[in-house]
Amino acid sequence: MGHISRGGAVAAGITALLLPLAVTVAGAAPAQAASCTASKGPYQKQVEKFLGRPVDGKQSTADCNAIRAFQSKHGITPTIGYAGPVTWGVMDLMNKQKAAGKNPNKAGKCPTNKGRVACVDLTRQLSWIQDGKKLAYGPVPVRTGRKGYATRTGLKKVYWRHKNHVSSIYDVPMPYSQFFDGGQAFHSVNLSMWNPPGSHGCVNMTKTVAAKYWAMLKNGDAVYVYGRKPGT
Repeated sequence: MGHISRGGAVAAGITALLLPLAVTVAGAAPAQAASCTASKGPYQKQVEKFLGRPVDGKQSTADCNAIRAFQSKHGITPTIGYAGPVTWGVMDLMNKQKAAGKNPNKAGKCPTNKGRVACVDLTRQLSWIQDGKKLAYGPVPVRTGRKGYATRTGLKKVYWRHKNHVSSIYDVPMPYSQFFDGGQAFHSVNLSMWNPPGSHGCVNMTKTVAAKYWAMLKNGDAVYVYGRKPGT
């Protein structure tokens, strides 16, 4: 967690550079040395469909290579091509994010009477900026707090911004930091937005998105966080 002194000195912020969550597979070697598994996973058909592979529920070398490429891209370990719950969970989340289209607030859960507000939907791991009922930017995938470090829900406000912030706890950069709840902030990370298990509470973004949020938001703008991240 981070704290800002009355004099404006920066103390701790949240880092989001976490180790990815491992899929437990009996006898699996570390990801760096792991070989391609011949075993089909419990989500074999779903994963095959997502990747555009023939949906037969059987593991092939081509299936395994496609799954491994996906796992490597998003930091899912061990990278052995196993169609397990973590890999499918990431894909399922991507499907739900895509389904949001350009109407992420269709259910009306983010308030439309607060002027400019940055909405964060933990359930779908999506964020966007709206002005009243008008969508101003997004939606974009984000990476929020993992189990034990949940991004806190409720109506908040951006209260402190530091473009070149560095976490005093973890000594890692947190570019484009915009704090809205104690040490929890929007900021960019050099990770996939689907890299499990998540942050220590901050709302992680790509550099492009974090820079856009920096340009569009200011101190005092509302932030509304709702829902619950899968697996927390």
